[in-house]
Amino acid sequence: MNPLLEDFNTAPFSKISSTDYKPAIKKAIEICKQEIQTIVSNPETPNFQNTTEALEFTGQKLGRITSIFFNLNSAETSEAIQKIALEISPWLSEFKNDMILNSALFIKVKSVYDVRETLNLDPEQSMLLEKQYKGFSRNGANLNDEDKGKLRKIDTELSRLSLQFGENVLADGNAFELHITHEKDLKGLPDGAKEAAILLAKNRNKEGWLITLDYPSYIPFVTYAENRELRKKISIAFGKKGFQNNENNNEKIVLNIVNSRHQRANLLGYETHAHFVLEERMAETPEKVLSFSNDLLRKAKPAALREFKQLESFAKKLDGIDQLQKWDSAFYSEKLKKEIFNLDQEILKPYFQLENVIEGVFIVANKLYDLTFEEVFTIEKYHEDVKTYHIKNTKGEFIAILYADFHPREGKRNGAWMTSYKSQQIKNNSNERPHISIVCNFTKPTETKPSLLTFNEVTTLFHEFGHALHGMLANTTYSSLSGTSVSWDFVELPSQILENWCYEKEALALFAKHYQTGEVIPMEYVNKIKESASFHEGMQTLRQLSFGLLDMAWHGGKTPKNILSVKEFEAEAFSETQLYPDVSENCMSTAFSHIFQGGYSAGYYSYKWAEILDADAFEYFQEKGIFNKEAANKFKEHILSKGGTEKPMVLYKRFRGKEPKPEALLKRAGLL
Repeated sequence: MNPLLEDFNTAPFSKISSTDYKPAIKKAIEICKQEIQTIVSNPETPNFQNTTEALEFTGQKLGRITSIFFNLNSAETSEAIQKIALEISPWLSEFKNDMILNSALFIKVKSVYDVRETLNLDPEQSMLLEKQYKGFSRNGANLNDEDKGKLRKIDTELSRLSLQFGENVLADGNAFELHITHEKDLKGLPDGAKEAAILLAKNRNKEGWLITLDYPSYIPFVTYAENRELRKKISIAFGKKGFQNNENNNEKIVLNIVNSRHQRANLLGYETHAHFVLEERMAETPEKVLSFSNDLLRKAKPAALREFKQLESFAKKLDGIDQLQKWDSAFYSEKLKKEIFNLDQEILKPYFQLENVIEGVFIVANKLYDLTFEEVFTIEKYHEDVKTYHIKNTKGEFIAILYADFHPREGKRNGAWMTSYKSQQIKNNSNERPHISIVCNFTKPTETKPSLLTFNEVTTLFHEFGHALHGMLANTTYSSLSGTSVSWDFVELPSQILENWCYEKEALALFAKHYQTGEVIPMEYVNKIKESASFHEGMQTLRQLSFGLLDMAWHGGKTPKNILSVKEFEAEAFSETQLYPDVSENCMSTAFSHIFQGGYSAGYYSYKWAEILDADAFEYFQEKGIFNKEAANKFKEHILSKGGTEKPMVLYKRFRGKEPKPEALLKRAGLL
């Protein structure tokens, strides 16, 4: 029997082999088609229960199987899994289109939607019905047969292209290694980074030290290595993923994706892909996003130019550098930060042992939301590095399962993310609790040191855990509205707000303890962390805005078919935000996975958008006290537990009592 087709609660990783996926997905698609056929052939008048709700509860087996598959394709992939992904993606895309373009099903959905005012629905039921109807109408249900055929073709192609894009980035990333055989070339590098480099070399049967493009290896090298030529070499390698003259080149794929998305939007009656996407976001229109971005740009650019000038003269004074380059950015920023604040990331790291930071984020969640975390060893996992936890509330009621996967390895993509293996929902009067996962890439322990995090990595862990809380504390009836199933420019609020606790003395005292002596992080370091939080905030804001504006340029333009050169188009999009000289061998777009592989197309602005929400929301916690129960309960009740059951601004105002204002962010960033 195929383990994926049996009923299971937690994912049965040890029983699954890669050959199980294709037959299981095929069968699950068949089951879902039968469920849909039952709705379509029901002779009763369509109503909320027999149509809207029935449709919501279809495809759950398929959802569980594909979540396992695609989560592993990100966290523990192999050639076999990548090959299967390319084969099954068109099936899933075709099945989704079969459903969306099933006119008999749409007629039923529409007939319930048309009488919605008479149905006496609660806000969550209304939202489900509206989302369901729009899921059809915004994806071609109102098109004629010929256009439906065109849409199917575009969707199948898009699903293939985005997978290929991601594989190419991963392949280029894995193909590069900087093999160092002379210790002098590591000058400036912290001991922990050197040890990690020895370990990498050992694992690949090499003498000396290995630096790769994985963040825990790459970031310390470009931040601390004094050998400017080697910084240049690895920085250029990092910047040319998907932009080399090899089989992993993504230039054509980028143009094909952008053009296909544009055609798709036009086919559905939208001016551009950005118009299509933003209709369902808090921001609503591309014009609003551009006005928001350009307004922030106006406020941040003078500060960014001042900061850049200061960095230039610092590098010139220190090392006689006449022209700052991208590979100098992290190196001189770190040195300048150390000089201004007398703060060295390396001094902080001993206070941030990974296990203590995990414990810290658990304590913060306990103080705010009454959650307890117990590591368990009975839940199957996909890799020995993964930790598994049972989460309960203080009454002892079961809340969620958490999988945590913290270290880089081959077959795992870079970066950090939260995902789920099972969504929360209430079905047959039973509140089914979620199975949530966070995945990060932190330095592995070495023979002499545990895994010690940079402060930046500490905030990353808190960020992903904020998303996890959104998933864990979900308490809605329908899984499609549960947890992080919210507007894309609202989804970053729970993650970004939790980062704020990393800067607070009261929170740091709970977990920032020296791994050897147990000494709590000294107050002077806490003050310096706070003081330095807005260091180079102008440049950081400019950088984030540049990515958002590049995304909008790709997806908000009227005629993408006229774009001939990815590199030239990108340079034009960056013209207002560029500080460093361009590097001809590099291109951001060909490895911009957020928008060409992930779900952030026409949505990258949402990081900054959510920063305004998070700064405004955290101001409320500061007024009340960062562990104030009233504030925490309101945030849990109106934001974390509600998912996408109502419009984001309605939920936000219920929590905060008013709409968010950008002043809190500008104040925090030192840009006012």
